[in-house]
Amino acid sequence: MARTARSRRLGAAAGAVLATAALACGSVATAATASADDGPYTFAVIGDIPYGDAALAAFPANVAQIGADREVRFVAHLGDIKSGSSLCSDAYFATIRSDFDAFTKPLVYTPGDNEWTDCHRPNNGTYDPLERLAKVREVFVPAPGRTLGRATMKVRSQARAGIPENVSFERADVAFAAVHIVGSNNSLLPWTGRTAPTPEQVAEEKARTAAGIALVKETFRRARGEGDQAVVLMMQADMFDPTTPQVDLAFGAFRPVVQTIAAESLKYGKPVYLLNGDSHVFTDDNPLDGTKASPIGLAATWTSFYGVPAVPNLHRVTVDGSGNATDYLRVTVDEDATEPLSWVRVPFTG
Repeated sequence: MARTARSRRLGAAAGAVLATAALACGSVATAATASADDGPYTFAVIGDIPYGDAALAAFPANVAQIGADREVRFVAHLGDIKSGSSLCSDAYFATIRSDFDAFTKPLVYTPGDNEWTDCHRPNNGTYDPLERLAKVREVFVPAPGRTLGRATMKVRSQARAGIPENVSFERADVAFAAVHIVGSNNSLLPWTGRTAPTPEQVAEEKARTAAGIALVKETFRRARGEGDQAVVLMMQADMFDPTTPQVDLAFGAFRPVVQTIAAESLKYGKPVYLLNGDSHVFTDDNPLDGTKASPIGLAATWTSFYGVPAVPNLHRVTVDGSGNATDYLRVTVDEDATEPLSWVRVPFTG
């Protein structure tokens, strides 16, 4: 049954008591099963960080700065914990995991292509990407259904489908989903020395994409059933990057994902926010408004390339990354506002 704004406010005091109790136990109890009635709140978003030795050295200070932001309830990292030309080693993963453990707030992390898909490259160590994906899950998803960070948060996980990093949760009438969709054409760019994806590549992408689409559909279904005021989808891939040179190879695998987001957004009818990294340059737009041009070599617009109608209620934000990763996105949620989400970029000081 959909809840009214009045009923949400009446539940705020009880929600605050539960949250306080959870913090006392070293965790934040959020709603994997029901929305938390806690009014306006703030979360932080980063992605494509740290890239390179200098950024790696500065990352603990970045983590501490976000942790010191008293308004931030949780943090989302949108993938790419390293550059695409650095080693995908166990030691590096362990270093980043240690940095992640220093977050004082719950950390929702969805993998990027640099930490597994692109690890076949010689300058990455000539790894088997699927072996690296297994290692990413081992290191960064040790307890499916619970986030990283010192104060963990319960989430719904697709662990039973073999995709434990795919999670969803609710906070104050907003439905969230972190979906493992990555750049490099969602992992289908051929590995070093090959001209086409391997059968194992294709099978992995097919299973992960199917799970991601199921998660998107389930998130919208819950949002409609609960009367949520917005849906937030978080993923690494920029499925609308106009600067990608390999246009014929770079976007084809995203079609079913974009088509699902478009159809579900239109059915939902309320604000939908897509937060992504991958292309490194802050972008605030609606790529499916029917006018945004796609790269040369594709159809004229993104809507025509993906075969979808215009989706007026979709808002996309790409976070700064790589050399531009000099800030975090501070997002404020107000369920009663016309636009439930608003944001500002906060410069890192360390």
